Amino acid sequence: MYTEGISEATAKQKTWTMPQLVAQKGQTPIVMVTAYDATMAKLVDDYVDVILIGDSLGMVVQGHSNTIPVTLEEIIYHSRMVARASRHACVVADMPFMSYQASVEEAVRSAGRLLKEGHAHAIKLEGGLPIVPQVRAIVDAGIPVVGHLGVTPQSIHALGGYGKQGKSDAGAKALLEAALALDGAGCSMLVLENILHELAQEVTQSVRACTIGIGAGPHCDGQVQVFHDLVGMFPDFTPRHAKRFFEGGAGIRTAMEAYAKEVRSGKFLSK
Repeated sequence: MYTEGISEATAKQKTWTMPQLVAQKGQTPIVMVTAYDATMAKLVDDYVDVILIGDSLGMVVQGHSNTIPVTLEEIIYHSRMVARASRHACVVADMPFMSYQASVEEAVRSAGRLLKEGHAHAIKLEGGLPIVPQVRAIVDAGIPVVGHLGVTPQSIHALGGYGKQGKSDAGAKALLEAALALDGAGCSMLVLENILHELAQEVTQSVRACTIGIGAGPHCDGQVQVFHDLVGMFPDFTPRHAKRFFEGGAGIRTAMEAYAKEVRSGKFLSK
């Protein structure tokens, strides 16, 4: 039974661990959302199972056009704030572009810093077969790993856009092969971003890891969304895979307009 408004994880225990989440595969769907600071973490912590400090912060917090400029130091900084405020969720920190691609040794060091300095419980990294050695070494170092396949934003220039992946037979075969390889290397979870729903279902049924969908349909073991998309912080844009549950951006603009009017009219704090 669920406690109203609170995930089963929160109702039963203090903090989700990655092994406990993996044990949920095929049972209660996993709820994951991004957060980038302590305030956001406090707001979502009672209701989700996993908080992701995504390199999406490059776009929704820093104002870049993609995630590539985000640095490891920036992820560590934001992860530390989230971890400080979170009490129930498993905290997963993204490994940003070029923090793991160059060598296995650098990947392990970067992942270790995210736990040691960022206080994360696990790390996430993008890519398929080429990063299997990195995944295996990070897991061997005692660090839980979340993989990421399909649309991989750090490779946006190579992909040529954010369009659906795995549409061709060859593309679907390659993605499934990559998923099996990452699973075999020890990934605890696999984020599947913007792939065909049927392919996501096949991957979910083929791997031991939990699959977390974003634009990948209803058959994954859980779902992840960007906090700002869920609460409508950008009123003029909503990704096709997202659903707004609140018009936060519009509400903030209304509040700021009222505040500005009161100050300029001399009404603010006049009583």
